[in-house]
This record gives sequence, C-alpha cells and structure tokens, in this order.
Amino acid sequence: MLLLLPLLFKGILCHGPSTVATQVLAPHHPATEEPSSFRLLQISSFANQTWQHTEGSGWLGELQTQRWDPVSSTIQFLWPWAGGNFSKEEMKNIQALLQLYMHSFPREVQAFSSQFQLKYPFEVQVSAGCEMHSGKPPQSFLNLAYQGSDFLSFQGNSWKPSPGAGIQAQNVCKMLNHYRVIKDVVQGLLSDTCPRFLSGLLQGGKSDLERQVKPQAWVTKGSSPGPGRLLLVCHVSGFHPKPVWVMWMRGQQEQQGTRQGEVLPHADGTWYLRVTLDVAAGQASGLYCRVKHSSLGGRDIIIHWDGYPIFLILFCLAVAVTLITVLVVGSWIKQHSSNQSLCSPHAPSPAAPMDGNTQEPRSSGNHLCLAQRSWIKNKFLKKWKKSLYQL
Repeated sequence: MLLLLPLLFKGILCHGPSTVATQVLAPHHPATEEPSSFRLLQISSFANQTWQHTEGSGWLGELQTQRWDPVSSTIQFLWPWAGGNFSKEEMKNIQALLQLYMHSFPREVQAFSSQFQLKYPFEVQVSAGCEMHSGKPPQSFLNLAYQGSDFLSFQGNSWKPSPGAGIQAQNVCKMLNHYRVIKDVVQGLLSDTCPRFLSGLLQGGKSDLERQVKPQAWVTKGSSPGPGRLLLVCHVSGFHPKPVWVMWMRGQQEQQGTRQGEVLPHADGTWYLRVTLDVAAGQASGLYCRVKHSSLGGRDIIIHWDGYPIFLILFCLAVAVTLITVLVVGSWIKQHSSNQSLCSPHAPSPAAPMDGNTQEPRSSGNHLCLAQRSWIKNKFLKKWKKSLYQL
C-alpha cells in the first residue's frame, strides 16, 4: 500500500510550476480579523475489535464546505464553489486518497490496538489543514487526539508526541516516523496542496463569505435562578458573519455577570447567540441588551428590559387607543345629535311643501343625511387607523 502512495499523489504534489504561487498570500477574509483557514476533521469511534464508525468533514473557517459520505465513499460538496479551483484530475486524486485513507485507517488502528494498549471503547479525533495570515507565509497543522486529549502532532517532517501524552504517544510516533514515504506525502499535502485549495475556496466563495446579514434581537425572561431573582435572556439571531458582541448593560456600564452561550449555526449559514444575566428582581429596571455587529454599520441594537413582554405592551397600547377613539366618537355624535334628528325618515323637512308631492323632498334629505353619516364614519375610521399605525 505504501508503494502506491507516490503514484497516487503524482498529480497532486507534482503539478509543475504553480500559477497561484504569488496569490497564496493575497486572499484575506475581510469580515473578520482572524486568519483564513481550511481544516479537515475526522472523528473515529471504536467500540470493539470489529465495530467502528468514522465521520469526516471539511471546514472553511466556521463554515462547513464538504462532508465525507461513508456509504458511497465520496466527497459531498455543500457549496457550488466548495471544490475550489482544482481541476477534475486533482479532485479525482484527492478523492482516491481519501477513499484509501478512510478504508485503511480504522483497520490499522484496530490491528495495533493491543500493541499500544488502546482500551475499548475509545475515540480518535484528527484535525488537519492550513491557515493564511495577511502578509505572512501559510502555516499548516495536523493534530490527533485520543479520548479527547492531545496525543500527537505532525511538525516539520516528523511525528511528535504531545506533552503529557505518555509512553503510548511516544511509541506510536516512533513507529510512524519509520515510514518516510507517508511523512513526505503528509508534508506535501499540508504545505502545498492545502494552501492552494484554500486560496481557491476564498476566491470562489467570496460573495458568500463576505455577505453581511443584520441580526434580529429580543429579550425574554428565563427560568428563575432562585427566590427573588430574575434571569434576563437576550436572543440574537440570523446574523452573518459569526463575530458578534452582545452585553447586558446599565447606562454605559457593562454588567460583569453577563454569561454568553455558544454561537450556534442555522441551516442557512447564519448564527444564533443567547446571552443571560442573573439579577435581583428589584434591580432589573434600567438594564438593556446591546448588540454590535459588522452588518449594523456602527448602529448598535439596544433592547431595553422593562419586565413585560413586548406583545403585552403593544396590546395594552392598542386597547387604550381604541377606548380613546370610542369616547371621542361618542362625544362627537352626541354634539351633533340635533343634526341627526333632522335626518329621521319620519321627520318632515322644513323646506318641503305640505302637499301631495312631499315624497321627493324627503327623499333628497335622506340622501344628504346618508352622505353625511358616511363622511363622518370614514373620517373617524381614518383617524383610528392612523392612531394604530403610529404604534
């Protein structure tokens, strides 16, 4: 198997003069000050000598761009640009490599589990990739964890045990360092293939990576943390990019008891954050949640806490406006009751002659009254609607 590796990677590592060599340092993600990075994540769970499960995924910063399908043994691209600017031949070679690796890695681990005293059940996690800093050469990394603790890493052109990993990690590194071909292949993938692939991802996904989506924010009351205390919760949702600043404040003073949860992803690529503050019930007045985000253009979102849900406040305001409108309409109708009596169909019109032709004048008067009533009705309906819209 080891003899096949140089042939497998001939199209990847020996690609001739690079046309992007001068561009490797150029791409930079302006939406955040953090370096641009691409990493492959692998999680392998071993229940016993015969059963194991492995998951693999690719990440551009905090955005998942690829996943490994264990059923078809193929790469699934989650974005149209997730293949970077690699040719079909290069992607074919990379997929062949991953197929070989995903098939061989679990078997090799199970074969050497007894020799290195790996006790079932256990889990192995691998993170490998590269990152680019503005104005600096690309940096690569490959780290392996065993049971959630750092175990070993690849540095330069050799495997090194992590500090405190013990004799197990030392023995594994000693064995891996005997395979020079594997070390050369890993070094080439990390130092050459990964930066070129990252450069293509940043160029192809620029519009998605740099999009600005404004957050929505609201406050609620959480479960009571104890007698006489309130848990104020500030929700911030639907924002992109990920970096965001959220704080409970009073005046210009940040509240040190603010607790920030994990920034969680939505299916559409935006993010959600929950920030809480535990306060005494009598000290909640005057507190507010402040949100800063690049999409807001310096206009922070400020949500005041007043102890009542916002929908209840709007409902009370609507009821108050309705009552005031009814009182005003009633007063106006009372003041014009005399005019309305003139519009009664049984009251004779003062201008109508008392003969057999009285039907036509009375009919004309009724039409005038109907028009007047319609005008009054429309006038106050418009005022009532305008008052509601002002809420």
